[in-house]
Parts: sequence; C-alpha cells; structure tokens
Amino acid sequence: MTEKSILISSMTIDDIEEILIIENLCFALPWSYDSFYNEIQSNKFAHYHVIWFNNRIVGYIGLWHVIDEGHITNIAIHPEFRCKGLACKLIEYTLDFCRESGISSLTLEVRKNNIPALNLYKKYGFVEEGIRKGYYVDNKEDAIIMWNKSI
Repeated sequence: MTEKSILISSMTIDDIEEILIIENLCFALPWSYDSFYNEIQSNKFAHYHVIWFNNRIVGYIGLWHVIDEGHITNIAIHPEFRCKGLACKLIEYTLDFCRESGISSLTLEVRKNNIPALNLYKKYGFVEEGIRKGYYVDNKEDAIIMWNKSI
C-alpha cells in the first residue's frame, strides 16, 4: 500500500451510500442514511471524514467538536481492508485535525470486548477513564470510556 493510494477527505452526501455498506458490515446497530445525512448537513459540531484506498471509500471517522473537546462518534474500516494501517491513518488525521481546531482533549466509547479497538486507541494515548454499564442496546455490553487529554 502506497501513500499515493490513500486519501482522506470530508464526507459528503454522495459518500453516504458507500458508508452504509461499511456501517452494515461493521456494526450490529448500524446508523441509517438519515443519521449520516443529518450529521453532515445539520450538526454544526460534526466533522466526518472518509478514507479512500485506490479510489474506493474503505472507512470513515466521525467527530463532534464542542468548545475545546472532541468526541469520536464512530470509526469503521471495511472488513476487507483491516490490518493495513488505515484505522491508524484515520486516528492520526483526526488528532492533527483536533490540534488545528483547538481541541485539547478527545473522548470515545468502545465495547468492553473490542480488544483490537482498545489497543488501537491506547496506542494513540487514550486511557480508560470509566464504564457505561449496558451501553450497547443490542447485547447490553458495557462501553469503556476513553480519553486522550494530551492532544
């Protein structure tokens, strides 16, 4: 994989159909078209970015920016393109975006049993700071609340 084959750009309405394919492959409770549409059209706090590989959208990340804090709402990589460093590229891009936007701390929730994601976030300075009991409605799994306060 070469750097030239990877591009990160702002999500547009035209990207949503491809995002929904990834969303449905990755999540038990996928977001709807309307959820993404409203985020990028109506939510003034929302920033969504897609990652392209060889002219194909293969993942995305969503972020809310409120005052000086950020909240990663969701991140996903198409299963066929995992373990290629693309999630790392999205996190690195988002951390740079946060620095440029005056965001000094960043939070997210992750399933307690999602060890690959937990390890990814720890790699980028996120630490476990709490638990949301029964957060995920599909199976009542707990969410780990993670923060990176050193952006």
